[in-house]
Amino acid sequence: MARRLKPWRGPRLLLLSDPVRLPDPRAAAARLRPGAAVLARGLAPPVLAGLAAIARRRRLVLLVAGDGRLALRHGAGLHLPDRRGTAGLLPFLIGRRRRRLLLTAAAHGRAGLARARRLRADAVLLSPAFPTRSHPGAPALGPLRWAALAARAGRPAVALGGIGPGTAARLPRWAAGLAAIGALGGP
Repeated sequence: MARRLKPWRGPRLLLLSDPVRLPDPRAAAARLRPGAAVLARGLAPPVLAGLAAIARRRRLVLLVAGDGRLALRHGAGLHLPDRRGTAGLLPFLIGRRRRRLLLTAAAHGRAGLARARRLRADAVLLSPAFPTRSHPGAPALGPLRWAALAARAGRPAVALGGIGPGTAARLPRWAAGLAAIGALGGP
């Protein structure tokens, strides 16, 4: 049985950058509502700096993927990728004690969820919920398996992968949020 979680007060909508599909998310970020988040993955330094300025101005939550020191430098939260290491994790975790910085983790199954619990991530991005253009041919969880894993995550679960108007409606209402590339700004 899944244990009862505190209500998720973090961003319910997350835009992800993508090296191929959305290498410069600044224009898409400028269209987001305040309180939404942008997850910056592998951005060039000038693009990340511009994105950080947009996030401050528009009251968006900025997350930097895979680099704790870079996240701290921009006053951003940190996103832990599931399939590769994170540089500067310890400095971020120490800095997080003094400042309220968001920590999210990617998960593609039980091992990723266990890692998110161990590191006390605020939320987990559970993917791929549906078939996605970012990873053509990769098996998707589907709404039932996504819900079963999310219910056992031990923290709020955000759906990622193949998210759009039609697929989002197939997820449980209690999902903590939705994360997307194409539906929010990329091809």
